[in-house]
Amino acid sequence: MNKSIQQLQEVALKKIQEAKDLNALNQLRIDYLGKKGSVQALMSQMKELPKEEKPVFGQEVNTLKQSVSKVIEQAQQILEEKQLSARLEKEKIDISLRGHQRKMGSKHPLLAIQDGIEELFLGMGYTIADGPEVELDHYNFELANIPKDHPARDMQDTFYIDPNTLLRTHTTAMQMRELEKAKGKGPIKLICPGKVYRRDDDDATHSHQFMQCEGLVVGEDIRLSDLKGTLLALANTMFGKGRQIRFRPSYFPFTEPSVEVDVSCPFCESKGCHVCKQSGWIEILGAGMVHPKVLEMNGFDSKKYNGFAFGVGLERVAMLKYGIDDIRHFYTNDTRFLDQFRELD
Repeated sequence: MNKSIQQLQEVALKKIQEAKDLNALNQLRIDYLGKKGSVQALMSQMKELPKEEKPVFGQEVNTLKQSVSKVIEQAQQILEEKQLSARLEKEKIDISLRGHQRKMGSKHPLLAIQDGIEELFLGMGYTIADGPEVELDHYNFELANIPKDHPARDMQDTFYIDPNTLLRTHTTAMQMRELEKAKGKGPIKLICPGKVYRRDDDDATHSHQFMQCEGLVVGEDIRLSDLKGTLLALANTMFGKGRQIRFRPSYFPFTEPSVEVDVSCPFCESKGCHVCKQSGWIEILGAGMVHPKVLEMNGFDSKKYNGFAFGVGLERVAMLKYGIDDIRHFYTNDTRFLDQFRELD
């Protein structure tokens, strides 16, 4: 081997072995294998050699280059392993130490009720509709067959923004929008959960804001018995299996006939208690068959199509189900109250 090549190889290998970190090793790579490095400088000496010595010299330089490169790669692997070991040792976690506990939130009882209702009706083939909380009088009242002189339109009961715009007083407005979208073609099966607003004095049983979930079915040959079967399934979902329901005649502008729906008391098994006021029944929601005029105003042929609708207040269900005596607890964000419902997650 050429003496200058042998000398360069010995010096290079010694320096590589002495490199203490990756930065130093990378600098040696540049010094020896770079374009302006020592190995490349040897190649420039070939033009001064006799023709017969050039092949041997070139082969020896290539061998040197491969040797230095291989040793650098080996040294790099060793240094990387050392660096990783040092980092792991520095970042070592004492698993015997107690971790930091983070206080987690819990599902709100109203959302738990809503989720249960949505799960039931999605399983029955219903869809979930949504709509604006700032609503037009046209959808909130007119299409729902609520005339101009109806008490619900009074300024004392409704939050009006202007004569034609208001905060929706019921989720029926979403039903009217969905009926309009259908353009007179059924069938329709949907529920409309959401917040509603009414001008009311807040107390233990009243709130200016509360949540409703209304349902609507429109099709051919829909009967009151279909409504009863649907609401029986809803009652058993909300208050446990074995519930019974009963209908009492009532009046709502958008249904005819209209009914108030009572559920057998789940707390005393209809024997009579303070919750059901010794009657064995609890009033839970309103319902009825969709008024033909409502269908016609929304573009449906009332001779071909009919349907049923119902609406339930989620706060009332939650108050009965969980024994809550003040509706204001739902909206005060008191963690002492909300922590009681962690098992609902």
